[in-house]
Amino acid sequence: MATDTKEVKASVRYLRMSAYKVRRVLDQIRGRSYRDALIILEFMPYRACEPVLKVLRSAAANAEHNAGLNRSELKITQAYADQGPVLKRFQPRAQGRAYQIRKPTCHITVAVAADTAADE
Repeated sequence: MATDTKEVKASVRYLRMSAYKVRRVLDQIRGRSYRDALIILEFMPYRACEPVLKVLRSAAANAEHNAGLNRSELKITQAYADQGPVLKRFQPRAQGRAYQIRKPTCHITVAVAADTAADE
C-alpha cells in the first residue's frame, strides 16, 4: 500500500446498540467501494444499517471537504465497532426481586481512502 494515500475517518460514539449486531453489517461493507457499500446498506434488513450508513456518508463528506477526494473513487479501508459502556437497569420481578437489564452501547468507526485501482 502506498504511503501517500490519505485515509479519512468518521465515527459515532455511545450508540445504543450492541457492537455484535453492528459488526455483522460492517463485515459486509469492509473493503468495498463507497457506491457498492451504499447499495448494500440500503437493502440490508438490519436496524444497524441506518447508523452505519450515516457514519459512512459522514466519512465520505469528510474526505471530500477536508482531503479533497472524489466520492466516486473512495474505498472503505477500515470499519469496526468497539464496545462502549453498558447501561445497567433493573426490572422489578415477583416477590420483591430485581433482575438486572444490560443496555449495551458501541462506538462505530469507518475510514475511507482513495481507491488506487480506480486511477488505473
